[in-house]
Amino acid sequence: MVLFIKLILSLAAVFLSALILSYFTSVPYLRYPDLQLPFYRSKQSNSPRIPKPTCDIFHGEWVPDPGYSPEYTNETCSYIQEYQNCFKYGRPDSEFLRWRWQPSQCDLPRFDAGKFLRLVRGKTLAFVGDSLSRNHMQSLLCLLSKVALPKEVSMTGTTDERNKILYYEDYRFTIKILWSPFLVRTEDAGNDIKLYLDEPDAKWLSGVAGFDYMILSGANWFTRPTLFYEKGQLVGGSYVAALNMTSNLTLLYSHRMAFRTALRAINGHGNVKGKVIVRTMSPMSHFEGGSWDKGGDCSRTRPYRSNETTIEGQERDMYTAQVEEFMEAKKAAAAAGVDMALMDSTGAMLLRPDGHPSRYGHWPDANWEYKDCIHWCLPGPVDAWSDMLFHMMSD
Repeated sequence: MVLFIKLILSLAAVFLSALILSYFTSVPYLRYPDLQLPFYRSKQSNSPRIPKPTCDIFHGEWVPDPGYSPEYTNETCSYIQEYQNCFKYGRPDSEFLRWRWQPSQCDLPRFDAGKFLRLVRGKTLAFVGDSLSRNHMQSLLCLLSKVALPKEVSMTGTTDERNKILYYEDYRFTIKILWSPFLVRTEDAGNDIKLYLDEPDAKWLSGVAGFDYMILSGANWFTRPTLFYEKGQLVGGSYVAALNMTSNLTLLYSHRMAFRTALRAINGHGNVKGKVIVRTMSPMSHFEGGSWDKGGDCSRTRPYRSNETTIEGQERDMYTAQVEEFMEAKKAAAAAGVDMALMDSTGAMLLRPDGHPSRYGHWPDANWEYKDCIHWCLPGPVDAWSDMLFHMMSD
């Protein structure tokens, strides 16, 4: 009888422990409980019998790295665009470079140029988006410059910085930058831009079958004066002074629909063999003391901690839309055989108001009206995007 009672008590204890454990391991995702953002595998185990541990590389903190020296400078890398060349134009502090992105659950190694070039041997990487996409590409070029330099193989006579092709001969590796700030077809209309929200931009879509890796991004340009077209008909507009129609549609609509159209076009293409990486938006909210056109500036010299700021308002809505559209497209991508992943870098970059050019994208006496709190200094926090990219490409 005593043995029977001990057996019952032991079983009850096991059941209670399992119940408590299941409660604490099923806590919903804290930022967006309904989105279930993706997790990326770490390299901690190669055993086929044990499930590989997962690591969310996109949520963590910037931690001090006082002994770190940048992999490049404005004197060693020629790919830095003038507006992001902060040290050339007199930025006095450099401590903002000595921080490292530390995910909460694992380590994210610094970018290794040699390993990266061996990984991409014989492949093509395309950046599709706006000037922040170019900012990312130039960061990558500078990081790679320690090991190899590319040749420009764009069309002869082309000086278009927005569309380039660069080739690493020793590695047969090609990088392309394709200017498509709205991801859909556009037309100039004087002071406004016509957006054909149901037509993907053929500039990038026509070449997508030849990309082994594609990084798709966008956000900032949707805040410009735009006219919305669907099925060839005007359906609305944003920041348009003389819109001759009544419409409740805003830039949040055009932004969401452009992402939806682009991602659906990829899934419906039928010949996409490479990895499609959707990078979430870079923050637009780091202006302090005024908006971008009202004297706003970004003069901080250290990162925020994650409990010191939050994503709000229009920026939160745009970020949420990008993640939601990605998650819907991810479902269709599985059925279409498309490898699609999310580079959820917004949270990390939200914490770096100290990493922008501000006034250091030009000489002090230049006739420059606004501070730049959108793009990123090179070198700077944006170099962490290549850390994330290499992790995702290696996975």
